[in-house]
Amino acid sequence: MPKDVVATTPRDARDAVARAPRPRPPRPRQPRQRPPRSAAGTRVVWLIGPALVAGVAYLDPGNVASNMTAGARYGYLLVWVVALANVMAWLIQYLSAKLGIVTGQSLPQVLGRRIRRRPARIAYWLQAELVAMATDLAEVIGGAVALNLLFGTPLVVGGLITGLVSLVLLAVHSRRGPRTFEFIIMGLVVIIAIGFSLGVVIAPPEPGSVLGGLVPRFEDSGSVLLAASILGATIMPHAIYAHSALSRDRFGDADAARERADADSALPNPRGAVETSTAPVLNDSAATVADTANGRLSTRRLLHATRWDVSIAMAIAGTVNLCILLLAAANLSGIAGTDSLEGAYAAIGASLGPAVATLFAVGLLASGLASTSVGAYAGAEIMSGLLHARIPLLTRRLVTLIPALIVLALGFDPTLALVLSQVVLSFGIPFALIPLVILTARSSVLGRWRNHWATTAAGVAASVFLVTLNGVLLWLVFTA
Repeated sequence: MPKDVVATTPRDARDAVARAPRPRPPRPRQPRQRPPRSAAGTRVVWLIGPALVAGVAYLDPGNVASNMTAGARYGYLLVWVVALANVMAWLIQYLSAKLGIVTGQSLPQVLGRRIRRRPARIAYWLQAELVAMATDLAEVIGGAVALNLLFGTPLVVGGLITGLVSLVLLAVHSRRGPRTFEFIIMGLVVIIAIGFSLGVVIAPPEPGSVLGGLVPRFEDSGSVLLAASILGATIMPHAIYAHSALSRDRFGDADAARERADADSALPNPRGAVETSTAPVLNDSAATVADTANGRLSTRRLLHATRWDVSIAMAIAGTVNLCILLLAAANLSGIAGTDSLEGAYAAIGASLGPAVATLFAVGLLASGLASTSVGAYAGAEIMSGLLHARIPLLTRRLVTLIPALIVLALGFDPTLALVLSQVVLSFGIPFALIPLVILTARSSVLGRWRNHWATTAAGVAASVFLVTLNGVLLWLVFTA
């Protein structure tokens, strides 16, 4: 055998292959590490919703009646009341949501635990329940009037239909969760906005007259009555109760709030011991750090999203309410009968066309259907939180329907009933607002998230203004 030929065995061949250098495989590209979607990856838009649902209370038929009547009777005189009410509503709804997020409890729950004496707790519940029934009265009547305008449905039958639809929406909330409920309500809000705003687009008011209406003033006792009605329809007590509960349902109960508090306490607070900012901020590095470290949403991030949520909800509600008043001031002022919903519907049809009038009625119907479900939700939360008792939802819905059905059956003027119901709501505001300001200012309740002194001062100023307005209204009513 030649020397240059080397005999190899199978074993030698395997060893040679093992010793041969192998090509290095390409390094797989590592995916970019991202925080969990439930934490820093969660965008603000997916946290928006509770304020939009609570904000439908600012678009209920009581708002329509109050603003429509104010514009038809006094023109642009009370534009400033609508603007002021919306500014105060922003602060109030944010404080309510903050209470629900930080404590994991609704305002009625917190008060139910702090009011130790049962008689006092029952007395507080009675006034809150009266407010809830006045709210339900306005919403059911508004839905009934809308059905009558659109389809000629008798008012009593329309009231029953409105109440039944509210039951269906509440069933969606209990079975499908708050997110589905929020989407349905937001869809109704879009219908409301289109129905009530289109008339102003077609027949816009004079800008100078609108600016003149921003000067605070009254004309007579009737204008004071309507101002109180507008405030009662805008800053609704049941919306204060409901917003804290909606935030609790969406972001977790008291146990989840305690977990967030424990996690937040381990992180530095770059803004000091109290929350000092109420303006929306796009970039919040502290929130991202907390989310990434905890693997869940931090309190700071939830409050950041809530400021946007409330801002969007109040911008929509304020714009629509202003459009209703401006529509009446520009097109219905001085026309007989336009201080009622039926008369306004007829006048809008005569001046702007049947299509605009139909959209107005559709917006009124969506307003009644959406707001009555939120009102029923708030009423159930009031009873549960203050009395620690629950009754079947169907039973409660039927009981709260009775006053509205009686008013409709007796032939009482629906628009006047709506306006007066908003005055009742105005008197209920201090009972919800004052405890809210006090509780959110206490570190024993909100800890590091208690109000800044300026926020508390603004809340006190709003409370004093509302109580003073109600006192003036009482004096005018009993001395006239």
